[in-house]
Amino acid sequence: MKTIKLGRSDLQVPVVAVGCMRIQGLSPSEAERFVRTSLELGANFFDHADIYGGGVCEEIFARAVSMSPGVRETLILQSKCGIVPGRMYDFSKEHILRSVDGSLKRLKTDYLDVLLLHRPDALVEPEEVAEAFEVLHGAGKVRHFGVSNQNPAQMALLQKFLSRPIVTNQLQLSVAFATMISQGILVNTLDDGAVDRDGGVLDYCRLHDVTVQPWSPFQYGTFAGVFLDNDKYPALNAKIDELAVAYGVSNTTIAVAWLLRHPARMQPVIGTMNVQRLRDCVRAADVTLTREEWYQIYLAAGNELP
Repeated sequence: MKTIKLGRSDLQVPVVAVGCMRIQGLSPSEAERFVRTSLELGANFFDHADIYGGGVCEEIFARAVSMSPGVRETLILQSKCGIVPGRMYDFSKEHILRSVDGSLKRLKTDYLDVLLLHRPDALVEPEEVAEAFEVLHGAGKVRHFGVSNQNPAQMALLQKFLSRPIVTNQLQLSVAFATMISQGILVNTLDDGAVDRDGGVLDYCRLHDVTVQPWSPFQYGTFAGVFLDNDKYPALNAKIDELAVAYGVSNTTIAVAWLLRHPARMQPVIGTMNVQRLRDCVRAADVTLTREEWYQIYLAAGNELP
């Protein structure tokens, strides 16, 4: 598995991260097989959140991997906190500290490699977040910090008070949900796609060495559905299938390879719990699309060039 450096940290991570939001749907034996296969493929970066399954997903993962000190050193664990489902977002010091302790207990580990703030909190007090991060890092409970779904101004405000760099920003991105890319291509036009909806977050992350972690890399909307093998995207699937044949891989592999071809050196978070699809995703690390192929896929998804 190819690796990249996560932001400005010293952490080398696989170019594909394994999302564990759906692990709750697996039987114990299926979960064990899935985690074992991930590790065999070199995909040892696992993404969690305290709200996934109400915390149950972290517990299932710990059992599936047979967590122990020896096993823990072979893993890179990331979790997220800050969402109180259906009620609010909470970046208070108390909530962050309590959430991390809960995740550590459920994951049966003493530390997280990375902690992300899960979506922006309108009432965030960055000084308080900084205090929480200092406590967690000082206690050895969290080694690196990041955010999720934040724009450049929100990141800059937070970074102003942090003593350590924000290493990653987890953002929704796929060829069929590519506003982060299309607004840059369509700049200085009257096209609706030129509207800056995220403050130029992709360029900001590149400028400040923040690794973008695309989530829902197969979705065409916010949980609206996947574009692969979907009749709503005939041209896109035809082009992806054509390239899949040319490269001798699956359409899943090509969809992930499209993200990996971008020079931002992203780390897609794969949400599948299917072992074969996991293999197909990991294989994308060995496929490098040409510039022309990348644009062919981009255009086939309905994106435009001025």
